Amino acid sequence: MVTKLDPAACVVGLGFIGLPTAVLIANEQIPVLGVDIKKEVVDSVNAGSLHFVEPGLESLLKRVVTSKQLRASIKPEVAGIYLICVPTPTLADHRPDLSFLDAAVAAIAPVLRRGAMLVIESSSPVGTTESVRDRLAELRPDLQMPYRDGPDADVAIAYCPERALPGRLVDEIEHNDRVIGGVTANCSLRVLAFYERFVKGRCFTTDTRTAELCKLAENAYRDVNIAYANELSMICDRFGLDVKELILLANLHPRVNILQPGPGVGGHCIPVDPWFIINGAQNESRLIRSARNVNLSKTKWVIEKIRNHIRQRMQRVPNQTAKEMTIAFLGLAFKPDIDDVRESPAVEIALEVAQSHPGEVWAVDPFVTQLPASLKGRVSLKELAYARTKADIVVLLVRHSAFLSVATESEDFLDFS
Repeated sequence: MVTKLDPAACVVGLGFIGLPTAVLIANEQIPVLGVDIKKEVVDSVNAGSLHFVEPGLESLLKRVVTSKQLRASIKPEVAGIYLICVPTPTLADHRPDLSFLDAAVAAIAPVLRRGAMLVIESSSPVGTTESVRDRLAELRPDLQMPYRDGPDADVAIAYCPERALPGRLVDEIEHNDRVIGGVTANCSLRVLAFYERFVKGRCFTTDTRTAELCKLAENAYRDVNIAYANELSMICDRFGLDVKELILLANLHPRVNILQPGPGVGGHCIPVDPWFIINGAQNESRLIRSARNVNLSKTKWVIEKIRNHIRQRMQRVPNQTAKEMTIAFLGLAFKPDIDDVRESPAVEIALEVAQSHPGEVWAVDPFVTQLPASLKGRVSLKELAYARTKADIVVLLVRHSAFLSVATESEDFLDFS
């Protein structure tokens, strides 16, 4: 039982996955230490305050902080189990950036004790968990790492990817099925016993590489399906057809379920994870690479459509210069009704247009209170009512609930949501 230690669990990374995971563990009366390198995040958590928008999470956070089941720090401490929930982005050339994961492992190593468990939840290339074991063996030669099955190892190491959607994080972390891949079968069983204490979904055990690829395959599957919808939208535009009507009619087929297109693909997982597969299996991942390129190209396509519309408006309204023309973008988040702008195509679109358009560019998003760094000085945040009446061109990029009544027949209203 890991509860003999206080904290019993140490969750490293208090973002969209780490914080709700820490809260749900603490809610089961398991003492938890949450760790984050950002002092403002640590202070916010210790005050029982949520630093991002997520329905239902703040009340749970306040409860476990008040009951002293959860506290936060900038450094890990001795614990029974460590859960690593840090970002694993890609570099400019799409190679995996595991620097945050490496830093987390280095921070945990000095406080790792015999009998502890370490679990990676961050999306990772195949083979990452084994590499972490090897790194820990170098950093802590006094501990026996799990290289063969059996009870002899001092530490259990496993990979257990999250399956959670922003906007539904609490419910999905608690109730979705989980895949636990230990570096040995004994590691899987030890980690399984812990996850079954706070996860109500089913937990399945496997090896680390299967678990790692399972997570990547899930998001690549979604990327491929979104790419089909996005490609179909561009085909419909070529033929002058309404893609939404087409999809509605096609989905009447009992074995067809085409997704809705959008301006691209955002978030920390779907636009990132396929590259982990592509980098590890370049010759075998042709469809996955093609889908990724289609979704990237859809964002560029939207930007060009907006620029074309600006040129067309200037021909229709010759007495207005480009500098006098204001463009308002509705939505900056990567999906409706959240504040998460990570990898958001809406942010990229607003930035590209703002960099080339001499007039004012506005953004409207009821969930985003501060502009991403890339947009500061180039784009202004405005209220919806003001933007609708004052902007010359209004572009809907994210279908937030607040925008559902915005659609208009105006030829200067563009809907790419």
